[in-house]
Amino acid sequence: HLLLFLLFVGPFNCFASYSRATELFYSLNEGLPAGVLIGSLARDLRLPMASGQRPTVPQPPLSFTLASRGLGGQYVRLDNRSGELHTSALEIDREALCVESGGATVFGEAESTSSSSSSSSSLSSESCLLLLDVLVLPQEYFRLVKVKIAIRDVNDNAPRFPVPHIHLSVPENAPVNTRLAIEHPALDPDVGTNGVQTYRLRDNYGVFTLDVEENESGERTPYLIVMGALDRETREEYVTVIIAEDGGTPPLVGSATLTVGISDINDNCPQFSDSQLNVTLYGNSSLGTHVATVHAEDLDLGSNAEITYSYSQKVPQLSRDLFHLDETTGAITLSSKIDGDAPRLHRLIILGNGPGCIPAVITVLVTIIKVMMRPPEVVPRFIANEVEGVVYLKELEPINTPIAFFTIKDPDEKYKVNCYLDGDGPFRLSPYKPYNNEYLLETTKPLDYETQQLYEISVVAWNSEGFNVNKIIKIQVLDDNDNSPVFSQQLIELSIEENNVPNAFLTKLHATDADSGERGEVSYFLGPDAPSYFSLDKTTGVLTVATQLDREEKEKYRYTVKAVDSGFPPRESIATVTITVLDKNDNSPRFINKDFSFFVPENFPGFGEIGVISVTDADAGQNGWVALSVLNGSDIFVIDTGKGVLRAKVSLDREQQSSYVLWIEAVDGGDPALSSTAKITILLLDINDNPPLVLFPQSNMSYLLVLPSTLPGSPITEVYAVDKDTGMNAVIAYSIIGRRGPRPESFRIDPKTGNITLEESLMQNDYGLYRLLVKVSDHGYPEPLHSTVMVNLFVNDTVSNESYIESLLRKEPDINIEEKQPQISIEPTHQKMESASCMPTLVALSIISLGSIALVTGMGIYICLRKGKKHHRADENMEVQIPLNGRINLHMLEKKPMEISNI
Repeated sequence: HLLLFLLFVGPFNCFASYSRATELFYSLNEGLPAGVLIGSLARDLRLPMASGQRPTVPQPPLSFTLASRGLGGQYVRLDNRSGELHTSALEIDREALCVESGGATVFGEAESTSSSSSSSSSLSSESCLLLLDVLVLPQEYFRLVKVKIAIRDVNDNAPRFPVPHIHLSVPENAPVNTRLAIEHPALDPDVGTNGVQTYRLRDNYGVFTLDVEENESGERTPYLIVMGALDRETREEYVTVIIAEDGGTPPLVGSATLTVGISDINDNCPQFSDSQLNVTLYGNSSLGTHVATVHAEDLDLGSNAEITYSYSQKVPQLSRDLFHLDETTGAITLSSKIDGDAPRLHRLIILGNGPGCIPAVITVLVTIIKVMMRPPEVVPRFIANEVEGVVYLKELEPINTPIAFFTIKDPDEKYKVNCYLDGDGPFRLSPYKPYNNEYLLETTKPLDYETQQLYEISVVAWNSEGFNVNKIIKIQVLDDNDNSPVFSQQLIELSIEENNVPNAFLTKLHATDADSGERGEVSYFLGPDAPSYFSLDKTTGVLTVATQLDREEKEKYRYTVKAVDSGFPPRESIATVTITVLDKNDNSPRFINKDFSFFVPENFPGFGEIGVISVTDADAGQNGWVALSVLNGSDIFVIDTGKGVLRAKVSLDREQQSSYVLWIEAVDGGDPALSSTAKITILLLDINDNPPLVLFPQSNMSYLLVLPSTLPGSPITEVYAVDKDTGMNAVIAYSIIGRRGPRPESFRIDPKTGNITLEESLMQNDYGLYRLLVKVSDHGYPEPLHSTVMVNLFVNDTVSNESYIESLLRKEPDINIEEKQPQISIEPTHQKMESASCMPTLVALSIISLGSIALVTGMGIYICLRKGKKHHRADENMEVQIPLNGRINLHMLEKKPMEISNI
């Protein structure tokens, strides 16, 4: 019963021990690469698979699974079997992941539950957590594990000010130790000591310093402290750089420009440069005559520098009534007519008043000179448009345009009065006949607004006593649309690289118009010859191209642009725009063929021209320069980069290799370079450079026993040869060119197969050694090649004395060479029929020709005898040469004697 109880209760105790919920806490730095081990859940939970304890009862394997793929699951990778947590390929950025708040920042599954767990209370306010819910299976070990991963901050962010320029204003009378808060402190996404710690000034000018205050939430605010006296009149602005530095290792810094403006206070009063001013005034001066102007200066700014002028209380009322003082400008003018009883000296004491200041004082002494006569009078009557003493004339008015009449007279009517014009300008003042005191003011040439807009002239009248008066006339020239816009350049030369981005900027056109107002406002337009993909901003003159340009399609563009003013009627000017499209290396070299084939005869001489590889590149200049190289087979072949000529370094042998396949690479001169490849096939044409090679018999010293009983037509042996050439150069023909033996005509050879057969029955006297010199010849062109071999046949019943036979073989045979070309008939039957059909004709011709040659028979016999002797001597000399050129040296041909007793 006890055993049954333990078996029943045991599994439940095990389930109870592993079914409770568990929390695990890990920490790691931000920015780690993928695959970094965070921790092992199996080991840290002390599960059986990690503890190394072998269970008494076999248990199913453990399985670890994320409860959900939340945000936290994106940054980690969980091994389902081992329970190991690793970083994933998605890099953890603490500043992007966590939003700082008053408590810990949490991301992952079950955020609200996890953030309120007991373990989170021990975390600092700067904590950033990833939460994972991991299920441990099977059911025997089931538990829900809450994994918390704290992301530690690293110093990967530099302090940064929110604005690049910070402005502060300090009054010039600010006392020392005045503190001014800098409202834009630097920000650093890092936390703790990696955040902003200190501030400093690059240049404090000896009058400023910085202090940092930290509030309850840990925020640091920099304060500017005044350390010396300020004076706006000495320096009104200080510009320096404020630097924020964090506490990382190494520390990172950020900076901004700090401008400290010194605001003005009223610490200066008005001052006159002189204390007294002396003025002389004629007693006959007219009302409004300017007497003098006083001027005081105040070094302050704005309202602190406002000055008003007034008479001192010491100035008598008579002088106040006679002279008017403008309180703003300080101008003194004659305000009433001077009579004969008026004082001749006036002392005008004038005060310069500033806000909050003791007035500055200047004295103006006005001396009045008594005049016994009145000056001449000038009375104008304007013909042109005149407003408040200003005459308005349009430019381009014709010559002699009248402006005004002037009447000159003497008020006393006792003196003669003359008149003249004073001042520069195209004007003339002339008497108007028949009147004596009338003068006409007119133009002498057209006016030009662009040359001068305002003229100031004077009409001066004086009498015989020297008294004079002048009348000032201002003439304002009115603008007319008489000028066309002018481009700064008539030919605008531009360049742009091909493959530009759409709407690429080309240039900004600029044209000026000397006219004023709307008449001088310029608009820009493309000419009718401009392509549609160019655009020109009407107002700014910015020229752009809307599409990509391709130099290989078109390299140069030329069209016109117009500048039009807003006058009426409008005037315009034209300029020419030329655009050169600059090349970019956007085209690979192109071969004219993808595959090249060349047929070259073998034994072609080294460095001979095999063929020309043609390649082009649509680019220009260095980008279009093409270099050719052989990718494979460079030890045999070489290519001329400039001409594309392919050559072989050595002579090529078809029998060693009948064809070559090369890959040629073309690389242009661009940066980066572009390339392409082409396949080159070289086929070697056979030439007859190999004589037939006799494979059998292998030696000139071997022999074969031929029984006398051999029947005629029986095959005796064969000559077998091969030729390394091809085609007709390898077609072999066999022939017997020399014989020696008792009855050498008893054997023949098949010209095609090389089979040697017995032609006639062998008799008793035919016994002995037969030596046949066989010529093996090919059908090469232009000159066939050949080899020779000696076939030795011993006719006898047996071979009783081999040494004797070998001694015979060692002797050089005396064989006459028969110069007969072997004939291999491809159609033997047809040729035979042709020969048979020609025989009667040949016989008839021979009979007919006998009579015609009878006369030369004697001489022919004589010549033939002489030639026969010569050929006989030549044949004797040629018997020692091989092949076919003399006597055969059998000892040189012999390598190893071979005896063939039977075939």
